[in-house]
Amino acid sequence: MTHQSPSAGESRLERGKRALADIDGQAGHNVIAALADIAPDFANYIFEFSFGDIYSRPGLDLRAREIATIAALTAMGTATPQLKVHIEAGLNVGLTRDEITEIMMQMAVYAGFPAALNGLFAAKEVFTARRAGENGEAA
Repeated sequence: MTHQSPSAGESRLERGKRALADIDGQAGHNVIAALADIAPDFANYIFEFSFGDIYSRPGLDLRAREIATIAALTAMGTATPQLKVHIEAGLNVGLTRDEITEIMMQMAVYAGFPAALNGLFAAKEVFTARRAGENGEAA
């Protein structure tokens, strides 16, 4: 998936919503919807800053951005829900399951085996659910 340039006159919020839809699909919108009743302004910050400003910048394509994000979230070892969203996003922008697994295995060198293991188990859950969805099964 290639990087889309901002449209003329498009606000940060509009650009962020478009980028989130392109990258995270339904998983991203589920996160935003979950914030609606507790912190709707925070949802707008995610749209505007994370996706409207950072993800929409030139310089890295979405595939490279998701590699960096998956690596960082794996290394943190404490962000499993966000990691699962970005594993989905990685698949959406062209990463393969093998590439995602390799990213996480490499994090064992820099973040330790527990963080890499947590990431791999999160990936296994996402891959299993996605495979079930592709086959029309209940996850």
